[in-house]
Amino acid sequence: MSPEETIILGIDPGTATTGYGFLVGSGKRFSPEKFFFGTIATLKSDPPQERLKKIYEGLSALIDRYHPREIALENVFFNKNTKTALAVGEARGVVLLCAANKGIPVYEYTPLQVKQAVVGYGHATKEQVQFMVGQILRFSGRIAPDDAADALAIALCHVYQCH
Repeated sequence: MSPEETIILGIDPGTATTGYGFLVGSGKRFSPEKFFFGTIATLKSDPPQERLKKIYEGLSALIDRYHPREIALENVFFNKNTKTALAVGEARGVVLLCAANKGIPVYEYTPLQVKQAVVGYGHATKEQVQFMVGQILRFSGRIAPDDAADALAIALCHVYQCH
């Protein structure tokens, strides 16, 4: 990595699956060979504290290995399912704690902002977001699972907003 390049970590938080996507580049330019993605999955049968611990340890290891300069995090607002909102809030708290412990600034974006930045339409479908992320990054395959594609979309939104 050259000195003018930066690493951004996008995160789609969740207690079942937390998606992550790293972009490496400079300015608004990110190349296909300089991004990667994945998920941190937990078992539904595990106690909540163990699931959160696994997310923390997974993110911490990724940060220690790849040294992102910034984290872009989805700021999710739910109005229907309180249980889901609480679980996502717990996962977001783990991400925020991990970032604070590593001294990395966090930038938050709503799903509407992410879809608007990546697709150009704030009410785009998951399929449209996945397609556009692949097009923007010139990725020939399908970016899956959805959580990882969403994490890359969040990172791209951050690039468009701040770089």
